[in-house]
Amino acid sequence: MSQSINVTSEIGRLKKVILHRPGKEIENLVPAYLDRLLFDDIPYLKAAKKEHDGFAKILKENGVEVYYVEDLVSEVLENERLKNNFLLEFLKESKLTSHSLMESLSEYLMAMDSKTMVDTLISGVRKDEIKIKKISSLIEIMDNKYPFYLDPMPNLYFTRDPAAAIGRGLSINRMHTLARRRESLFLECIYKEHPLFKSEETPLWYKRDVPYSIEGGDQLVLSDKVLAVGCSERTSPEGIEMLAQNLLRAESGFERVLVFEIPSCRAFMHLDTVFTMVDYDKFTIHPEIEGPLNVYEITKGKEGALIFNSHKDVLNNILKNVLKLPSVELLRCGGGDAIIAGREQWNDGSNTLAISPGTVITYERNYVTNELLEKNNIKVLTMPSSELSRGRGGPRCMSMPIWRENI
Repeated sequence: MSQSINVTSEIGRLKKVILHRPGKEIENLVPAYLDRLLFDDIPYLKAAKKEHDGFAKILKENGVEVYYVEDLVSEVLENERLKNNFLLEFLKESKLTSHSLMESLSEYLMAMDSKTMVDTLISGVRKDEIKIKKISSLIEIMDNKYPFYLDPMPNLYFTRDPAAAIGRGLSINRMHTLARRRESLFLECIYKEHPLFKSEETPLWYKRDVPYSIEGGDQLVLSDKVLAVGCSERTSPEGIEMLAQNLLRAESGFERVLVFEIPSCRAFMHLDTVFTMVDYDKFTIHPEIEGPLNVYEITKGKEGALIFNSHKDVLNNILKNVLKLPSVELLRCGGGDAIIAGREQWNDGSNTLAISPGTVITYERNYVTNELLEKNNIKVLTMPSSELSRGRGGPRCMSMPIWRENI
């Protein structure tokens, strides 16, 4: 079996994780284009970096090996052939229609060393940075207001979404929005070419070229037999079914995919924004997801056929039954108070990252929820987040675990 990936729960002791430290892409956010780039506000980069470094420091102090997307991809692209191939795929995914623009961008970027090129692809390329050699498209003349030839990628510091480790394999996801679709190219590059992943024995449960969206914030590994997936505004039922087919028909160890139907709105962006596991029998939740919920179960029948069932129940019954527990505790964001819950949920009070059973990293600003966790015997490691939280994602969103100890 491959030793690259091992994630059989949400709470097993975390040993390896992939992050992205925010960079100049944050300073290419401007008010006029926040919607296009999926941001509500503009973080202050210097402070965001300091906060993110604090996050990484907590992880390292607790025995976690921290890798960075930008470093891993840069190491791969030291190979000139791989660098050229990756850039061509990136430009293609950027939906450029002008041949001369593609040519000018390629020449501009290939002249950089691999680390500079990767940083530039993430931060975006402004129109005033390069001059197109020959105008070959009407849009190059008419579209003179938008300032970028290549959009910045400010959401990349939420490394949870473009790919997810599930069991011994990896789901390289197709992002729902064009603003984020190029992100999974970076994880695909690492998977295919970096020694950290490169192995024929590491299965892919999902591929980014599948036409149906699915995102890592909706993929929660509840146990070595049960995967929970949120059917949300960013994860489609078609994508979930394809993931389930690949996972259940393989020798993955998983026996059931549990599908939660959640509202399609900004506050309920992914399943992990309203629900995370913090201990063997304890979960943080946004009170509005408590139920009753529409739940769908996918299991494997004879000769690999999938079996689909649905029912409606409250969350604690669902979790108790599927995990075979005598009882579960649901710890409500904001203590259940509607005003506090709404405010702390907006700043990802339910989006905790468990680094071992009963030990979690949270944003310190969600102090009501944090106090509730501590009263329920959860060890809470807090981090500042005044700037990082402006991207609408918490510690779980900002991390891609690739190795956890089994529980």
